[in-house]
Amino acid sequence: MYKLLFKSFFRTKIFLVSLVLLITVGTVSILIGKQYLVKQEKTIVAAQEFQKESVKRILKYNDKDIGLLLYYLKFTLVKKPANISAISIGQSDVNPLLQAVTIRGLEGQKYDTDFENPSLLMSGNLDLGFVIIYLFPLVLIAMTFNLYSEEKELGTWRILAAQTSKKGKFLFNKLIVRILFVFAIFVFLMFLASGILQIPMNQNFWAIFFHSLLYLLFWSALCLFTVSLLKNSSFNALALISIWVVLTILFPAVVNNYVINKYQVPEALDAMVEQRDGYHEKWDLEKNATMTGFYEAYPQFNNYPVPEDRFSWIWYYGMQHMGDLAAKETSAEMMEKIILRNTISEKVALFVPTMHAQLSFNNLAGTDMVSHLSFLKALTQFHEQLRLDFYPRIFDRKPANSVNWEKHDTKFYIAEYNFSWIYLMLPTFFITIVITFFGLFNLRKL
Repeated sequence: MYKLLFKSFFRTKIFLVSLVLLITVGTVSILIGKQYLVKQEKTIVAAQEFQKESVKRILKYNDKDIGLLLYYLKFTLVKKPANISAISIGQSDVNPLLQAVTIRGLEGQKYDTDFENPSLLMSGNLDLGFVIIYLFPLVLIAMTFNLYSEEKELGTWRILAAQTSKKGKFLFNKLIVRILFVFAIFVFLMFLASGILQIPMNQNFWAIFFHSLLYLLFWSALCLFTVSLLKNSSFNALALISIWVVLTILFPAVVNNYVINKYQVPEALDAMVEQRDGYHEKWDLEKNATMTGFYEAYPQFNNYPVPEDRFSWIWYYGMQHMGDLAAKETSAEMMEKIILRNTISEKVALFVPTMHAQLSFNNLAGTDMVSHLSFLKALTQFHEQLRLDFYPRIFDRKPANSVNWEKHDTKFYIAEYNFSWIYLMLPTFFITIVITFFGLFNLRKL
């Protein structure tokens, strides 16, 4: 029977259209992912070269006053994207993958990013994750919405009913043929992506692979349930498209609007302004007022005197650090509320497979907001270490050639990708089982 069903399916126009559409769009999405990786690699190489050249250029004109030199000199921390990020680019197109900072106040530099074309940011990237989450379900709907109604409308259902008592099994087998076709295209695209994007077949790759299969099973179960209601083609198409719109567009938009209004995040600009105000107001205060807080934070520098009658670098960099402390509360509040937003979204997504798939893909690819916040924490530690390395040299007025500048090259942040298989698979699996049960129950009535 399956041989005949496959032959019959291969002769349909929907087979050829679906094959061309999925292969073409899937391949294009993989190539876009490749361009994304190439662009990021070029950016990293350019940043490394710029840092080396800037050190040489500044040392050429100023090798005596290391405090002044470090006022200008920037040091780069890079979050090198894993190749798997090309499958689900997520928010990495708006969140910078590298930060170049001086040893001055960090809050004023933390949220610097590249300028991007707003129209490109609005339309997003066509990555393979997008194709899996949005396009594959539409193709499944197009191939399955009329499995029963087509037979009924063409008048072949009565002939079939007269020849077999297992009409439900026949419809189920027709559905299986189409599901296997979609699965075959998906498997092909995933292994094609692994080859073109040079993605290692590690735990994260297989997590995306199996979660995608489960996600497609969920949509297959929805198609099965809709077909099992034995309605006409118009009803099936309208019902399935409506479900697709609700799950992929409407519900995520409602959740996003809720968390944005429930947990209103102070603008990054607020922290930047507070840092600058906290720094600039120190010019009008007595130097002791500034240095008291600085010495409390770094008691190891208590033995460095601060002259009252002239400018000193210990006082200047002390002001910079006090500016960061002034913005610390706002910065921490912003981080906390962003995490709360993400947590609420993840909890709601447990009941919405489309949202769960998108958030899971981004998490596994390291392109979600939590991954970016981890990078910002690493940037704070990186900045702290730079200051602690350079402060003694600045305060001791050592020459610039006393520093091993090769040691201070571009540094890389290695992100950790942790996930739970149960949390990843169980919610969608449970929903799929329930829908499949009701669909098979309806078919048994035939």
